[in-house]
Amino acid sequence: MTTKPEKEHTTNLISRFLRWFFYRARGDSPFKSILIHSALIVACIIAVYPVLRVVTISLRPNDTLLTTSLRLIPENATLNNYKEVLFGDPAKHRSSDFFLWIWNSISVVAITSIVSVILAATSAYAFSRFKFRGRAVGLVFLLTTQMIPAGMLLLPLFIMLARLKMINSSLGLIIAYAVTTVPLTIWMLKGYYDTIPIDLEEAALIDGASRLTVFTHIILPLSTPALAIAFLFSFMGGWSEYLVARVVLQKNAMFTWPLGIFTFAQQFTVSWGQFAAASILIAIPVMILFLYSSKWLISGLTLGSVKG
Repeated sequence: MTTKPEKEHTTNLISRFLRWFFYRARGDSPFKSILIHSALIVACIIAVYPVLRVVTISLRPNDTLLTTSLRLIPENATLNNYKEVLFGDPAKHRSSDFFLWIWNSISVVAITSIVSVILAATSAYAFSRFKFRGRAVGLVFLLTTQMIPAGMLLLPLFIMLARLKMINSSLGLIIAYAVTTVPLTIWMLKGYYDTIPIDLEEAALIDGASRLTVFTHIILPLSTPALAIAFLFSFMGGWSEYLVARVVLQKNAMFTWPLGIFTFAQQFTVSWGQFAAASILIAIPVMILFLYSSKWLISGLTLGSVKG
């Protein structure tokens, strides 16, 4: 038999443990940490599982798509799908244009991103620092253009590019991508420029610097994180875009990778294994870009800080 003091001591220990587990005056309690981490783990599993299934399909032989097996590494796994995507299949007299698709995509998207950032950086600076007639209307108009569905812009873009004789040209696709990404990029950079103290520019102007020198030597270095985000936004907007490219490009030699991988889907058959293998290979450069840019963005935030 336990005595009354022992029961009170046990009760106090239990109550202290419960208070420590569910509530803590400083910092997160263990219960809250477990709950948050459990939710994050479940979300990661939900996000990663479809990607793992695509990897599984790419390793299956004979274009097997539907199966009752839940194994991530299928039986008789093979890398033939990756080999055929990269180098073709000489036995079937089938060549590969995979590297051509990647080159077309990189060249178009890189030029589009650079042009978009240059136009947006200069335009956003004008909207942020100068007062001129039509400034408010222009900002509202730029924001309004982002509310129009992309499908409604296909016909005007096609007519414009056809009259300029830019159908089936990389330049036409670059213009189409740029006009759709620049308005939102201007808004992004304009909001960031507004947070930069204007006193820095006024001090440089008093010291004899020109407006161009102020922009290139003060504003641009301080806005490195925003410029990086704008570049990534423009890059990703064009990298995986299919609808506009389908309208502008009609020759196989000009195909970007979203158009190229759909050549694996014929009228009556679909090469699911090669389709999945191409999707995995295309995701690799994007992952490398984000891993590299994440470090660069963090360093850019440090370099762009202003001490008060």
